[in-house]
Amino acid sequence: MRIPRSTYRLQLTADFTLWDAARLVPYLQRLGVDWVYLSPILQSTEGSTHGYDVTDHSRIDVARGGAEGLAALSEAAHDAGLGVLVDIVPNHVGVAEPAQNPWWWNLLKHGTASRYAEAFDVDWDFGAGKVRLPVLGDDSLEALQVLRPDGSVGPGHEAGEPVLAYYEHLFPIAPGTADDGATPQIVHGRQNYELMNWRRESDELNYRRFFAVSSLAAVRVEETWVFDESHAEIGRWFREGLVDGLRVDHPDGLADPGGYLERLEELTGGAYVLVEKILEGGEALQPDWRTAGTTGYDALAIIDRLFVDPDGEAGLDRIDAQLREESGLPTTGYREMIHETKRAVADGILRSEVRRIVREIERSESTPPGASTSALDDAVAELLTSFPVYRSYLPAGRDHLQLALQLAVRSRPDLEPLLTETAEVLGREGHPAATRFQQTSGMVMAKGVEDTAFYRYTRLTSLTEVGAEPDRFSVTPDDFHAEQVRRLEMLPHSMTTLSTHDTKRSEDVRARISALSELGDGWGGALTKLRSLQPTGDGPFDNLLWQALVGAWPLTRERAQAYAEKAAREAGDFTGWLDPDQGFEAGFHRAIDAAYADPIVRGLVETQLSLVEAAGRSNSLSAKLVQLTIPGVPDVYQGTELWDLSLVDPDNRRPVDFDLRSEALRTQDAGELPSIDDEGAVKLLVVSAALRLLRARPELFTGYRPLPGRGVASHHVVAFDRGGAITVATRLPITLAHHGGWDDTTLDLPDTRSGYADALTGRVVAPGEVRVAALLDRYPVALLQRIDDES
Repeated sequence: MRIPRSTYRLQLTADFTLWDAARLVPYLQRLGVDWVYLSPILQSTEGSTHGYDVTDHSRIDVARGGAEGLAALSEAAHDAGLGVLVDIVPNHVGVAEPAQNPWWWNLLKHGTASRYAEAFDVDWDFGAGKVRLPVLGDDSLEALQVLRPDGSVGPGHEAGEPVLAYYEHLFPIAPGTADDGATPQIVHGRQNYELMNWRRESDELNYRRFFAVSSLAAVRVEETWVFDESHAEIGRWFREGLVDGLRVDHPDGLADPGGYLERLEELTGGAYVLVEKILEGGEALQPDWRTAGTTGYDALAIIDRLFVDPDGEAGLDRIDAQLREESGLPTTGYREMIHETKRAVADGILRSEVRRIVREIERSESTPPGASTSALDDAVAELLTSFPVYRSYLPAGRDHLQLALQLAVRSRPDLEPLLTETAEVLGREGHPAATRFQQTSGMVMAKGVEDTAFYRYTRLTSLTEVGAEPDRFSVTPDDFHAEQVRRLEMLPHSMTTLSTHDTKRSEDVRARISALSELGDGWGGALTKLRSLQPTGDGPFDNLLWQALVGAWPLTRERAQAYAEKAAREAGDFTGWLDPDQGFEAGFHRAIDAAYADPIVRGLVETQLSLVEAAGRSNSLSAKLVQLTIPGVPDVYQGTELWDLSLVDPDNRRPVDFDLRSEALRTQDAGELPSIDDEGAVKLLVVSAALRLLRARPELFTGYRPLPGRGVASHHVVAFDRGGAITVATRLPITLAHHGGWDDTTLDLPDTRSGYADALTGRVVAPGEVRVAALLDRYPVALLQRIDDES
């Protein structure tokens, strides 16, 4: 297996294609990148900006450069000594435009007689043999038309073939069902699908999907032929040497993730494969999975907490409790909150998945004696709500099911007998209900926690990140080091990351927000003034909003407004996606406008920024160097080699100015040491120095040994030796400055004959005791590399 030293993630679109990526290779090679890491490249819905809505597994997306574009990128990368890693999507396909997806079109056209009926996870009995499609604006079918387009409307349709049209939506017509002059409504009744009001999808949808997105239909890759046909093009990439590794999107949605990874290993010849797996609360990756590790959210979570001041927790808790009380919101803790949000998801947007599990229990005659369907619904929803991790992998993870049962009984003692008997069924390996429960628990976790609670629990929003537990406020250097030792032992080739296409805030925004933990009551006072000037009625949301503005300032008004709307609707306390509260939303739109138009409001924001900006930059550089040099394969998300103040997608998928970055790298390589300023070239220096050292001298990164500091400020330094490469970073810089700086704090550098060279400044440092103040006099970080004797 070829293992990357590092990766660089590129988001491919119609405006930044595989051809553009190929032209970027010289810059990436100079930056020190080892592998190019691509977002999904298979054919997706026309106009898709992300590529996770694959419509045709047999070809590379034409708009993103097609097969020729991949060949060009692969050749450029390999000629430069770089590998290629590609993101793939095995769990689901895009069905927003049925005619663009030949499998889905055929399914809708022929129903259970379609050869693709086995490929999609449809409950045909629940729906009278029809696929239920939630596209109608109401319950009326009056807008339906039967059309005969002159040309093809997509690869699933032949010119002249009749289609059923509902406004811009086109659907196939089964052979022989539109030839007698019947009305469009009667023709609709003859089809293998039923168009229904979109508001019915939460209760009545009968096909599995990706989370709560009905335009992404799940596929059953556990079926041999489905895997073979959906992965034939991927197999070609490896046979022809075009691609070197894969990143697997959402493996928890699959019926058998472990079995899937075994098939993938055979297909790729044992190539490097990562899984997008969220690990909760110290959960370990399944040891028998054929994967090098995760995509790095576990690393992100612990790195972020290393730069949060534990002394700030009590004060931020008080602010949060006061805001909730003033807004009439529950003042319960985080664990109680996520129980509420997960249960709301199970009873709401994912109720159709709960009902499907119940039907599987009833069909298998496994229903506990005397249990009604509604009671069984209740029990299944409560067990899903109480599940402590994303999913089990029976027989592995049975202890998580047992814990879920204990938590469910504690929450609902009135259901104890039914919960116990239901959990017994859900623990039977191979039982249809058990498999579906495993596929659904992660959906409830993701929607209830990441997409809801993370927008409600706002005491310090740098902690509400994918894969993290927001009630874990900070970690000590000792705890951090212990985790890295375990990481080196268990998952040495797993990815590390700080920003992805899915993070709620970029690494540099989070670094600023984390600095708020060092301000004592200062943030609370500023927030009180901002809320008095521009109240929205939702205190926790105000906390999130003003943290975001300070964290991402300066940003355009349009970006701020779009973020606030998404955050408020995801939180769902005072507005939502289905029924937005216009009055409440007008309030936060006014607040954001005031940040740009009202000098007092703007002044408050900029004053808070002045208090944390320098500390945020110190945190950014320190977190970045740590992420790049701890055990694992570090990823750099596109553009983040300079300051990147992005918020949640699609904000973090904006175009990147690579010409600017390339020119800054040329300036740096000419010998100019950058200042820590608005331009962010200093971050480029940290990234390039670390990546280049990783690639050029991998023998310096084979171990892990903490280097504890000594002296009055020893808890402010984080240092470790990877086997000849030594990372030194600063934590809690505001508190450090308040107490007078490094003073007498020292580090002991391991003995070596010729000493060390700082890869950032070029300074030579002797082994033995070194004063941290001297080592970090220019930058808050240092990367020391052992100087080997030429002999």
